[in-house]
Amino acid sequence: MISDIVNAVSGVFAFLTTPVSWVIVQFHTVYGAIFGPDTGWAWGLSIVSLVVLIRICLIPLFVKQIKSTRNMQLLQPQMKAIQERYKNDKQRQSEEMMKLYKETGTNPLSSCLPILVQSPFFFALYHVLAAIAEGQTKGVINQSLLDSAQKAHIFGAPLAAKFTDSAAEVQAMGASLTDVRVVTAIMIIVMSASQFYTQRQLMTKNVDLTVKTPFMQQQKMLMYVFPLIFLFMGINFPVGVLVYWLTTNVWTMGQQMYVISRNPTPGSKAQAKMLEGLQKHVVEHSATKSKRERNIVKGIVAKGRDRNEYERKFINGLSKAGLAAQADGTVAKGSAAAEELDEDGMPKGAAKRQQPKRQSKSQRQSGASTAKDDSPSSEKTSLEKEDEPQDAKPQSKAKQSGGAKPAGGSQQRSKAKSGQRKGGPQRPKSPSKK
Repeated sequence: MISDIVNAVSGVFAFLTTPVSWVIVQFHTVYGAIFGPDTGWAWGLSIVSLVVLIRICLIPLFVKQIKSTRNMQLLQPQMKAIQERYKNDKQRQSEEMMKLYKETGTNPLSSCLPILVQSPFFFALYHVLAAIAEGQTKGVINQSLLDSAQKAHIFGAPLAAKFTDSAAEVQAMGASLTDVRVVTAIMIIVMSASQFYTQRQLMTKNVDLTVKTPFMQQQKMLMYVFPLIFLFMGINFPVGVLVYWLTTNVWTMGQQMYVISRNPTPGSKAQAKMLEGLQKHVVEHSATKSKRERNIVKGIVAKGRDRNEYERKFINGLSKAGLAAQADGTVAKGSAAAEELDEDGMPKGAAKRQQPKRQSKSQRQSGASTAKDDSPSSEKTSLEKEDEPQDAKPQSKAKQSGGAKPAGGSQQRSKAKSGQRKGGPQRPKSPSKK
């Protein structure tokens, strides 16, 4: 059933069989002159070269995919806020998500674009190899090229053989069923494993797994779904198609590893590893050697207090080594450069908004009494205290204020101490010594 579906889909892209077969023939002419026209190396490397050519043409699309993935990462906080706000209304949640995608120009399905664009060429190649297995010419492959392709074996398996072929079909191609199934099984397993590793590398090193959003669920689904698809459909693919898809998986894995190491997502584990290596290199040479290094340092400096944990650690590491990152991406050295930084990676002398400290109850009471003493009604009392004898006992202050009645109620309140009783009879006070 699966083979019938694949045949039907490949028939839709039959119009691409001519350009695909033409490219393969051109590469076969080159490799045939080196390894021999009827060898598996000549035909196998021709298919590998077809993959490389297609992937080079798809580099702009891959760059667009990376940018879209970065935009999805930047939208994670907003997406999480929408989920929390409309957690009981899934329809409204989906509407708000789509509105956010539209406003920011982000496509959540962009990660699938390279695979979708490659699919027509994949099925066109399947159409060509299926015709070779049936002994039919297709595209620019004439009878002589057909005979050569049927003789080609890759590790003992014919180019057009499949895992599901019968022993009679395999013998007609000049091979044994055991060789075909061993080779195809190994290629299918490696193909699925490489697909899984590529997606897992993206999930564990270059994204934030703490935020549960539809984008994260999509990426997680791709990590498990695509390897299973290749595993179950691979048994219906000819050896040549398996070579094609294994090559494109290896290319994708290497391309992604390069991008993650050179331009990781901010805040990811990949960025932490990259900045750690950059710090060692800059400290060792006391300078940023390349334009890429200067651009990285320049971007981190421009963020200011918005730096993430790994970027602050990078700036502090330079400071401890007697270096300071400059706005143009260079580093300055010397005692003046070794400035102590705070946890945000900013100079400790920089102005900060200070939060007022909470005062104790005694401090608030003393502050209130000081404010009362500074009022105009307390000026007379202060003058009177200056005329008191110097040998007066300290404990007589409270008693002195209780001798004669003050002229006004405001003076009486200004002389009251926090230790006196509020309301009710007061303790007997000695007459004033004045």
